[in-house]
Amino acid sequence: MCDESKLAEWATQTISRRQFGALTGTAALAAGIPAGSPALAEGLALTEKGVSFATPDGTMDGFLVQPAKGKHPAVILWPDIASIRESKRMIARKLASAGYSVLVVNPYYRDVAGEQFADFAAFIAGGGFQKVGPWRGKLNAETIMRDATAIVDWLDQQKGIDTKRGIGTQGYCMGGPFTVWSAAAVPARVKAAASFHGGGLVRTGNPMSPHALLDKVDAHLLIAVAKDDDAKAPTDKVTFADAAKAASVDAKVTVYTGDHGWMVSDSPAYNAAAAGQGEADLLALYKAAL
Repeated sequence: MCDESKLAEWATQTISRRQFGALTGTAALAAGIPAGSPALAEGLALTEKGVSFATPDGTMDGFLVQPAKGKHPAVILWPDIASIRESKRMIARKLASAGYSVLVVNPYYRDVAGEQFADFAAFIAGGGFQKVGPWRGKLNAETIMRDATAIVDWLDQQKGIDTKRGIGTQGYCMGGPFTVWSAAAVPARVKAAASFHGGGLVRTGNPMSPHALLDKVDAHLLIAVAKDDDAKAPTDKVTFADAAKAASVDAKVTVYTGDHGWMVSDSPAYNAAAAGQGEADLLALYKAAL
């Protein structure tokens, strides 16, 4: 549903770090989060920390935020091409304040640990496409499914995780298909998956395409499509929805008013109204499925 060419278009434009900073600050205020806030609390005190754990391919690292008390459903957050950074930690904090234990994972852990880009401005200014290319090249259905299995095993051993309830997963841009692969890898535990402006959900002729693996999924899905992505590949949403119906998978496939990247606060395409709708639909998905 997207080849992320929009990011390449942004990279050729002159977008200053000041403009990106203004976008991020505006997004934080729109979400009710003070810019730079270490944690968000809407009636719940939160705890957060950096974590690391073993996978078959090495040591994965990430950021875990959860309510300070009680047990809560776990959520795996797959970031976009710029990986872990404050905009993704903000998303995790807001979700944790709604009663979830959220793990933001570093998909590039096979090559690097931790934050590599502070925001999209740093990604573009620092030659992000070229830098992440070799790292991203290692991320396919097989590797992500191995990762998802290890992530679920680790989460189920952590304090504050309610293992009697299903796990949710959400992904942005390149992380979109990772959510479906996660649900296919651990269908007994992953019960909800949301893709926001995800790329590569329909890979015609590829048996490991997310839409081709839906018969392995036992989860409710939210497939949130960007309007410009849909304009480029208008049949993808139909192909995915038809595959979900054939597999008896509950999938809401919706084209949003935002362009590619609309959910991400440090993206030039950030759209507060569309992001608010995406957040509401995500919470409804988790409430119904977890």
